[in-house]
Amino acid sequence: MIRLKRVYEPAEPSDGRRFLVERLWPRGFKKDALKLDGWLKDVAPSDGLRRWFGHDPAKWVEFKARYFAELEARPGAWRPLLEAARAGDVTLLFSARDAGHNNAVALKEFLEARLEGS
Repeated sequence: MIRLKRVYEPAEPSDGRRFLVERLWPRGFKKDALKLDGWLKDVAPSDGLRRWFGHDPAKWVEFKARYFAELEARPGAWRPLLEAARAGDVTLLFSARDAGHNNAVALKEFLEARLEGS
């Protein structure tokens, strides 16, 4: 199962393996203070796409299309997450305030489509 969680929420045993899926380190955390199994910067949207989107819900559908195209071009970035999800629970960590419109939500959708297809 793939879960989503803001980095500001406490870690729980039910999280399984925890991966930060942001290009930038979240504000307010020292690098050793966040319980992680990995920081996967390369699975995050490109800087240009991230800036273009700006967490604007009106751009959500187009953001996902562009982000999915970026992910398709970089399978080495997301395959470790897919393998971890096949092996057990995975939590994708994000720092965005908008819990419904962020790259982790889109990435979860992308990964779950591949899990269903395998």
